[in-house]
Amino acid sequence: MAAEALARQLETYLKRLASVRRASKATVDGRRRDLEAFARYARDAGLTALSQIDTHHVRGYVASMRRAKAGSATVKRHLSSLRGFFRHLVDHGELRANPALEVRAPKQAQPLPKTLTKEDAVRLVEAPADDSTIATRDRAILELFYSSGLRLAELHGLDLDAFESDLSEVRVTGKGSRQRIVPVGRKAREALRAWLRERPDHAASGERALFVSSRGGRLSRSSIGTRLAYWARRAGLGVRVHPHRLRHSFATHLLEESGDLRAVQELLGHASISTTQVYTHLDFAHLARVYDAAHPRARRKG
Repeated sequence: MAAEALARQLETYLKRLASVRRASKATVDGRRRDLEAFARYARDAGLTALSQIDTHHVRGYVASMRRAKAGSATVKRHLSSLRGFFRHLVDHGELRANPALEVRAPKQAQPLPKTLTKEDAVRLVEAPADDSTIATRDRAILELFYSSGLRLAELHGLDLDAFESDLSEVRVTGKGSRQRIVPVGRKAREALRAWLRERPDHAASGERALFVSSRGGRLSRSSIGTRLAYWARRAGLGVRVHPHRLRHSFATHLLEESGDLRAVQELLGHASISTTQVYTHLDFAHLARVYDAAHPRARRKG
């Protein structure tokens, strides 16, 4: 395969992802890494033209990844990157057909999301704190994560105008630039009001970010994660707490109480109900524990 032709097509495709498809920088960078890895494989396989790529080569690439101990999720992601790129080549007449369409990724065991118990979630958001500005800000972050099930990127990107005037709802921008409205619970509203009273003394002039650092600018994603870990230690939880664990806890606890999978899907911003269905396994585990403890023919003697 002519290296120049492949490099040119890669750059065209990645620019299209960013400008037309409005993919995030992280997505574009990830696609670049995946596709450059395939380009190295194709070069080593002796391909000299784009038109030579066929399903056999894609299967060979997948097999090479498996031999290198790549996980199922990694192989699946690489195949997704290849399908998108080959679709671009077909659209521009470089290939007659998409050679990755018929290649299946290995089955992936889907681990259940790790969550906090309801008691531990409360211990986290109510961890002992002083009256410092940082503690006030962090309490609002913790409460909002658990109250509304936001992703890290969604909370990080919140501006002051994302909320209704009474803070009862927040407008967030999720994956694929899809927007949704999410309710904000009473405790989270109280914590947000406390933070908003102090925020003007610490935010830089003209800064619109809801959560700011000690320097006055938008609080970084890594700092948000670090603060959650700090408060988990402060609460004595003994487990690693990160933003997605709070999101999983939000979804699981809400489903246990409501049983309404569609509502949980809407609140989480999942495009497909199948993504949300993983939480039904967690809910079933909860119901199984209740059954084992309560049913007269299930209880253990003694």
